[in-house]
Amino acid sequence: MNGRLGEALRRFRRSPDAGGEVSARVSAAEFRAAAEERLRALEREVAEVKGRVNGLIFVVAGAVITQVVLRLVG
Repeated sequence: MNGRLGEALRRFRRSPDAGGEVSARVSAAEFRAAAEERLRALEREVAEVKGRVNGLIFVVAGAVITQVVLRLVG
C-alpha cells in the first residue's frame, strides 16, 4: 500500500528537472495575503448570491400579493 501511495504522490509532484525548484515553504505574509484575497473574493460571491436571493424573494412575494388582490377583487 505504501509503495502505491508513494508512486501516486511522485506522479503529482513536480520534479526539479521538469520545471525548476518547488518551494515547500510559504512565508506567513504570503499566506496571509493569499488567504485575505480569497476571503475577499468569497465575500463578493456571497454578496452576489444574497442579492439574487433577495430579488427572488421580492418577486415571489409580489406574485403572492398580486394573486391575493386578484382573488379579493375578482
